[in-house]
Amino acid sequence: MMSAMQIAVYPGSFDPPTNGHVDIMRRAAARFDRLIVGVGVNSAKTELFSVSDRVDMLRAEAKTLSNVEIEVFEGLLVEFVKQRNATVVVRGLRAMSDFESEFQVALANRELAPEIETMFLMTSAEHMFVSSSIVKEIAALGGPIAGFVSPEVAQRLQAKHSR
Repeated sequence: MMSAMQIAVYPGSFDPPTNGHVDIMRRAAARFDRLIVGVGVNSAKTELFSVSDRVDMLRAEAKTLSNVEIEVFEGLLVEFVKQRNATVVVRGLRAMSDFESEFQVALANRELAPEIETMFLMTSAEHMFVSSSIVKEIAALGGPIAGFVSPEVAQRLQAKHSR
């Protein structure tokens, strides 16, 4: 008997994608037949980069990963996951504070869709303190961001702040 294709969704706002996001994406891609990186549209959030910019940056980051697709989604995550025939949501964790909020979301998602599992991946030690908001703040203040994001993302951030 052939086993079913394992499809996972790695959702986030990715504004901008950091080396920590890319670390989780690569490691999740190695564990699933197909990984869909879902770029969430949240009208309540003020984003630095447009959805299409974030998709472009993530596609550049994923170009060597043949089983990774980048898609935009709006609305309930579990509905997006079901529409893509995925069975797992991948979430990256940096610290205990991440765990608390992510655990609440995972429990709510389980209540909405018990057939969908949430898989937490700890970020690699070198990326534990990196977040999009920290990167945006450092970039806005003219600080060095090379260790936190890819050269392409760094270039886009610097262009945003030099205007």
